[in-house]
Amino acid sequence: MRTRVLSGMRPTGSMHLGHYLGALKNWVRLQDEHECFFFVADWHALTTHYEEREVIGQSVYDMVIDWLAAGLDPDKSTIFLQSRLPEHAELFTLLAMGTPLGWLERVPTYKDQMEKLKDRDLATYGFLGYPLLQAADILIYKATYVPVGEDQSSHVELTREVARRFNHLYGRGAGFEGGVAAALAKFSKDDQRYYDKQRKAFGETGSQEAWAKGEALVRRNAAALAAGTLPGGWSEMETELLLGHLKGGGRSVLVEPQALHTEVLKLPGLDGAKMSKSYGNAVLMRDDAETVTKKIRGMATDPARVRRTDPGDPAKCPVWHFHVSYSDKNTKDWVQQGCKSAGIGCLECKQPVIDAVVAQQKPWRERAAALMAEPKKVHWIVENGTERARVVARQTMKDVRAAMGLDY
Repeated sequence: MRTRVLSGMRPTGSMHLGHYLGALKNWVRLQDEHECFFFVADWHALTTHYEEREVIGQSVYDMVIDWLAAGLDPDKSTIFLQSRLPEHAELFTLLAMGTPLGWLERVPTYKDQMEKLKDRDLATYGFLGYPLLQAADILIYKATYVPVGEDQSSHVELTREVARRFNHLYGRGAGFEGGVAAALAKFSKDDQRYYDKQRKAFGETGSQEAWAKGEALVRRNAAALAAGTLPGGWSEMETELLLGHLKGGGRSVLVEPQALHTEVLKLPGLDGAKMSKSYGNAVLMRDDAETVTKKIRGMATDPARVRRTDPGDPAKCPVWHFHVSYSDKNTKDWVQQGCKSAGIGCLECKQPVIDAVVAQQKPWRERAAALMAEPKKVHWIVENGTERARVVARQTMKDVRAAMGLDY
C-alpha cells in the first residue's frame, strides 16, 4: 500500500515559475511515488481576502489548469476543492473544542502575516484559526507526508500536536484494553513479549529506536495476518489499537503526519525580490515566448555592472538564480567566468535562461490551450477528484464521531 501525501494551494489564478519550482515540480514527481491528494484551498483564501470573493472563482480554475499543464495527472492524483467538502469544516470545528488557544497564537506565521498584511483587518477568528483548519485538511485524509518548505514546518508540527491530543482525549474508548489484548493474542508469544518490551522502553525513555522496533513488529504481523499467511485475520483498526498502545496512548484515530522536505528551488522575481504577481515581477507559466524574452531581458542585474566593461558578481545578480534552476554546468561555468571578467554582457548572460524557460513552457502552453478550449473537462476533473476525496473524508469523520461519542 502506497503512503499518502497531501498538499494544497490558495487559489491565486495563473501560476508563475516560482510556484512551479517551489511546489508543482515536486508534486508531479510525488504522484508517481505516493497516493497523492492535492486541493484548492479556497477557504484559506478567505482568511485573508474575505472581502474579495469575486476573484476566487476564476482563480480556482486558472490555477488547476496550470497544475494539469505542469503534469499533474488526475488518474494518479486526487485533485479537489476544499469548499466542496463540508467534512473539512466539521473536523475543524470538532478539533477546535480541544485545541488550546495558545497553540494557535504561537504559530510563527501568525505574527509574521499580521505584520506583513497591515493593510488588512486580520483580527478575525478565521485568520487566527487557519492553522487549525490546515490541520483538519491534513488529518481528514490521514496523510503520512506533507511536502513543505522549512518555513511551513511549524504548521505540520502543530498538526501532529493536534492529532496527538485528539488521540489522547478520545482514543481510549470503551473496550480499548480488551481490543489490545485480543489483537496481541494473534501474535506469537515471543512477539508479544518483544512488543511489551519496546512499549515499556518507549514509555520510560521516549526511545525512538524502541518505537521504530515496536512499529515494525506490528506492521510485519499485520501484513502477515491480513494476507492469511498467519491465522486469525486482521483489520486496520487493530493496527491503530496496537500503535496507540505502543505510545502509551489510545487508538490512533487521527494519523500524525510527517513533514516531507523535498527539493525546493527558490526563484526571485525580475527585480530580485520575491516573485509575486502582485509585485509585477513574475514570469507566468503560460507567458508566451515574446513576453518571456521581454521580461527576462529587462531583469535587474548586479548593480556594479554599470558599463559593459565592468566586472560583476553572479551571486549579487537575480539572473544567476535563474541559471541555477535552468542551466547546465557548462553554462553556469561560462556565466561565472564571463561575468567576473566582464567577458560577457548581461544580455548575453540572459539569453540561455530565455531559451531554457521558453522551451520548458512550450508543452505547458499547449496543454493549457487544450484545457481552456474544454472548460467542462477541467470542471469534470475537479468534480471527480472531489467525489474521490469525499469517500475518504466521510470515513474519517465516521471514525472521529464514534471516538467522540457523537455517533448516536
